[in-house]
Amino acid sequence: MTDSISALKLFVRVVRTGSISKAGREFSLSQPSASRAIAMLEKDVGAPLLMRSTRAVVLTEAGADYLARIEPILAALDEANQAVRGADQLQGELRVALPATFATREVIPKLPAFLDRHPALRINLLMDDARQDLLREGVDVAIRFGTLADSNATARLLCRNQRVMVASPEYLSRAGVPDSPPDLSDHQIIIGPSASMASWSFERDGRAQSIRLEGRVATSSNDGATAAAVAGLGIVGTGLMGCSAELLDGKLIRVLKDWDMGTTEIHAVFPAGRAAKLAAKTFVEHLISFLQSHEQ
Repeated sequence: MTDSISALKLFVRVVRTGSISKAGREFSLSQPSASRAIAMLEKDVGAPLLMRSTRAVVLTEAGADYLARIEPILAALDEANQAVRGADQLQGELRVALPATFATREVIPKLPAFLDRHPALRINLLMDDARQDLLREGVDVAIRFGTLADSNATARLLCRNQRVMVASPEYLSRAGVPDSPPDLSDHQIIIGPSASMASWSFERDGRAQSIRLEGRVATSSNDGATAAAVAGLGIVGTGLMGCSAELLDGKLIRVLKDWDMGTTEIHAVFPAGRAAKLAAKTFVEHLISFLQSHEQ
């Protein structure tokens, strides 16, 4: 790696990942090649930037100062290059962090149209229900469900996901259909990741009710909760996006339809401290174009 810009980008990724070998793999470099590139950068700078051990790679004081100075420059350079090319000529890699269920059900089916318009762009989907560290993982944009934590990150509302309660026809024929929220106490409840304490709030005609229930089956996966409902294990409260296909083909049926359970906001979040990539902003516009149809 002789390109000085690439060496700077490698240095940033080493810091964010905490590993020379992991960062090197992102640049298709072996660990020795990546180490040599960092050593050459330190020689050019004239100061050690990293302290290396068998367990970790840590910034020196000079390295921390250098990182703070070069990250905005690299971000501005990428943005300038992309701005000259324009949104119709997006290039490079776009790293998107998002929940696995949302990626599988909503985003991936809509990717072909986006990538067809931008043939020189590569997309890396970091599919994980846990919230990633955007800087450490080199994320360009993340999709977040629910209330956002206070931060300096820039966020944009994508849409709102309606909360619903669903069960399989087989379960309802066996256990009966609840007419009001208190009836849920007579049913088997499936606990999904978004209702870890099995607590739901309902509203109808200006009257609100909250109910707290114990579940017989619990899962840390939204897809798992939906699958449990399809299998007839009980009633689950979930987002409409997480079960729309099953509702459409009749595997699941909505219950308590006259009761409003509210919505969950879905945001696109850009990393704090640097300008959002044009590719990330364009991708977000693509998401908005079809996600907001869920609210129509």
